Amino acid sequence: MTDTHTLPVLLELSVPGSRPTDVDDDELRRRYHEMARIRAIEEEVVDAFAKGLIPGSTHPSIGQEAIPVGTIAVLRPDDQVLATYRGHGEALAKGMDPVAMMAELMTRETGVCKGKGGSMHLSEPSIGLVSTNAIVAGHIPMAGGVALAAQRRGRGQVVACYFGDGAACEGEFFETLNMAQLWRLPLVFVCANNGFAISVPTRLSQATPDIADRATGFGMANEIVDGNDVTAVAAAMGRAVERARAGEGPTLIECKTVRWERHSAFSAGGNDPAEARRRREAVDPLQRYRRALVAWGVADDAALDAVDEEVRVLAAEVRAEAERAPAPGPQSIWEDVFAPGPPR
Repeated sequence: MTDTHTLPVLLELSVPGSRPTDVDDDELRRRYHEMARIRAIEEEVVDAFAKGLIPGSTHPSIGQEAIPVGTIAVLRPDDQVLATYRGHGEALAKGMDPVAMMAELMTRETGVCKGKGGSMHLSEPSIGLVSTNAIVAGHIPMAGGVALAAQRRGRGQVVACYFGDGAACEGEFFETLNMAQLWRLPLVFVCANNGFAISVPTRLSQATPDIADRATGFGMANEIVDGNDVTAVAAAMGRAVERARAGEGPTLIECKTVRWERHSAFSAGGNDPAEARRRREAVDPLQRYRRALVAWGVADDAALDAVDEEVRVLAAEVRAEAERAPAPGPQSIWEDVFAPGPPR
């Protein structure tokens, strides 16, 4: 049994497991492409912020790509997602147009929320992304309500709610776990535990080392996985989704991972670049998955190098197109103020 306190496993100690038998080679390769695409776009986001193109702040999820890709890979298109301010990966994995997302980060008129939401308030209900949220844990009870609505509709939809270890200290986290378990809601709680709540190490803020233990107190199914292993993440999410669709209630999945960047773009910097790079490469989920794909004979290094180059070019094009978009005009202040009323 894996010691959860050693997760994520160092790249030098990781051994590719067995090839998943429930997905074909194309899907396995697609997951690598999706992880690489998210990283390339977020690297452009970091650079764009440094050049003053993104107002406010932005919260990169670089190094955590296995979590949104692995979990959303097993969702249906009509399943719904709520995420935190660190939600670019979830938005892209759920199907958000990258140009519309980048334009939103730059508060441009062509953004997914017409430039009014920015980096922390992404929303596109048509693809199942209900919202990302700037308030720590603020979206968790919202996810409970969305899951209750999904249960009432009776279409077998599942709701995935993403949050960090810091949110697991907020009262609404515990309240939502309780009600979700009480009502057997089709809700999967996905905690990306990167070891820091802003700048406070988890070991100094939480009495229990594993956040998943808190679900046990409510009688809720829970699981701890290596959050940098996309295959393990997808397998855990598959089990949770199956339970939810069967009416067996919610699950909490704790994904142990590492935050590559500091909390936000405002607080980025100050680390020794060489040391930071060594720390990142030691647990890089992309390099880990690359090794697995090669070991399984699904792809070779040349093909994966071509993917890396393809997504770098794509990310640069996404940014360039977003930069060309106009800013919202003064009249836009009066637009989308109220939700449309019911038909008469």
